[in-house]
Amino acid sequence: MKTRCLFFFLFILVFFTFTVNAQSRPPDALAEYRAGNYDRAVQICRDELAENSTNLESHVVICWSLLRLNRYEEALRYARTGRSLNRFDVRITQILGEIHYYQGLNNEALQYLQEYVSLAPEGQRIDVVYYLIGEIFIRQGKFRHADIALSTAVHWMPGNAAWWVRLAYTRENAGDFISAREAYERALSLNSQLTDAQRGLDRIRRAMSGT
Repeated sequence: MKTRCLFFFLFILVFFTFTVNAQSRPPDALAEYRAGNYDRAVQICRDELAENSTNLESHVVICWSLLRLNRYEEALRYARTGRSLNRFDVRITQILGEIHYYQGLNNEALQYLQEYVSLAPEGQRIDVVYYLIGEIFIRQGKFRHADIALSTAVHWMPGNAAWWVRLAYTRENAGDFISAREAYERALSLNSQLTDAQRGLDRIRRAMSGT
């Protein structure tokens, strides 16, 4: 009987301690961002910045969250402040490039994205950076440049079927039909349901057959 009472007491003590610690743990903006709770992440970061406006991590996470919410102007304000706190933080550099990309400011976006490549040639977001650079070159009609950038993007993320489609499209527009066909085929091998890839492959086959 005493053993049972002792066990029950220890169980209650452990449960109470765990509950108190869980309740006292500060909210984690990064965890909320990773869980897809972007609005919640934004609010946590705002609270953190109200206490410490120089918290660079809060600036980074709030920018990531605002980007996912398509709130580019708001993200830009925080990114610029983050840039003033640390000129060489590669996360802020990439964020600025992405913001300008989605705002259609190609030259500004390219400047930041190329700076990221220079600062972090094997950085955590290097695949996305090269993809965005490739898309900018497509916008500018520089298909050979786009080919190089998107080839690098799929080197870092070879399983992204959508990126293979974009690479194939650049090669098609550059007149490199053999390489375009290979890229379309690679995209379809990853996702056979991609209609853009199948249509592109059909165009290439017609072009190569002269029909």
